[in-house]
Amino acid sequence: MSNIALLIAGGSGNRMHQDIPKQFLTVNEKPVIVYTLEAFEKHPEIDAIAAVCIEGWEQILWAYANQFNISKLQYIVRGGKTGQDSIRNGVYELEKHFDKNDIVLIHDAIRPMVSAEIISDNIHVALEYGNAITAIPCAEAMMQTQDGIISTGSYPRERLRRTQTPQAFHIGDICELHRKALENGIINSVASCTLKIEMGQQIHFSAGSEKNIKLTTVEDIDIFKALLAAKRSDWLK
Repeated sequence: MSNIALLIAGGSGNRMHQDIPKQFLTVNEKPVIVYTLEAFEKHPEIDAIAAVCIEGWEQILWAYANQFNISKLQYIVRGGKTGQDSIRNGVYELEKHFDKNDIVLIHDAIRPMVSAEIISDNIHVALEYGNAITAIPCAEAMMQTQDGIISTGSYPRERLRRTQTPQAFHIGDICELHRKALENGIINSVASCTLKIEMGQQIHFSAGSEKNIKLTTVEDIDIFKALLAAKRSDWLK
């Protein structure tokens, strides 16, 4: 059985207010997506990598893979109009090349701090239960609101989980889920885990980390740089 990482790099990164898509921004002389690629390249349980890429950047991604010795990258697929479209394009491509029982780990290209432990647990939970959604507990007080201005109620945080990626599935299962979603008119679900829930299916959690951040704002880049600096200082000890 094979484990394939599918990086979703189809977004334009409007919230960064940059001309360059956020997954291709350079941090410490290396593009963000390369950090993410390296995490899966180095993991012994990952057999292959595919990427869903924003249109016009495919050749640049191939060039980065060659420059930074990402030998596991085998397929680059064009992104869609929505996240759901992009993921569907990716898993449909993998279906052509891999067995339906192989595991695909769908991961945001802009989560470059994903650890080996997170990847391993995601794979192992998926093998045991059929799917695995990386998640962490909710530490903050959660308030309910209708208008985003005032609140008159709260929600118990122990009943909540903050989802991250990777999110792992058998290739045959996730492809079938996307086909049925289209038949049911679901076309813009925000993540694979929400698509499963919207289709009335159960998900299982694997272990995430507060460090497994998603780079969506300029402030997130600052946090990423700090995490990289802390990681380097650990290596030097």
